[in-house]
Amino acid sequence: MECAGAKVHAPYNSRVIDIQNLSVRQGKFTLGGVSLAVPQGRYAMLMGKSGCGKTTVLEAVAGLRKLENGTIVLAGRDVTLLRPAARHVGYVPQDGVLFSTMTVRDNIGFALAVRGDASANVATRVAELAEWLEVAHLMDRKPHFLSGGEKHRVALGRALASRPPVLLLDEPLASLDDATRDHLVSMLARLRDTREVTVLHVTHNRTEAERLADVVFRLEAGAVKPDEPGP
Repeated sequence: MECAGAKVHAPYNSRVIDIQNLSVRQGKFTLGGVSLAVPQGRYAMLMGKSGCGKTTVLEAVAGLRKLENGTIVLAGRDVTLLRPAARHVGYVPQDGVLFSTMTVRDNIGFALAVRGDASANVATRVAELAEWLEVAHLMDRKPHFLSGGEKHRVALGRALASRPPVLLLDEPLASLDDATRDHLVSMLARLRDTREVTVLHVTHNRTEAERLADVVFRLEAGAVKPDEPGP
């Protein structure tokens, strides 16, 4: 199976996410020649059918997939050969993958603690995010005791804790009930409106694009194509 991509030119000059001719091979699956660019502070959606390679694109940008070919430039840095921790991206995989033995507080602050930030600074940033994400009352709980929506918000907080210039979201609204999904959409819309982070959000849901996206790409029929969110 192959999904190839033609180059998509961003309508703005400052490209925070710039993927050129990206190719990845996984067993019999090949994702080949994908190029796209997302301007600074924009909220981009990558849409397409299941199995076309949307998640593979995110994993490649995050450094979790070895490239056969291509380059990845993030915030002006060529990160193609850098390990994941050196790329300074926030990444939320589809299932969230919180650390089961850690509390909410420690999950959110994980990246900051790993890089050796002062404990007082970690505590301040974690408290700030917990308040914004409405999980401050859950700080001492472990993931087992959280609802699906709460887990999604904690995973988002962990991804944002180090103030990355790029945020990668893989189906962050999947498997949520309508009320929980609407709540998280509102949070993501507020994040978008700050323009403090450039987002690449993978989905197959047109409604998500209509509600959140500034820029929409579609991966289908062997090409990455620009699209337009709904009215």
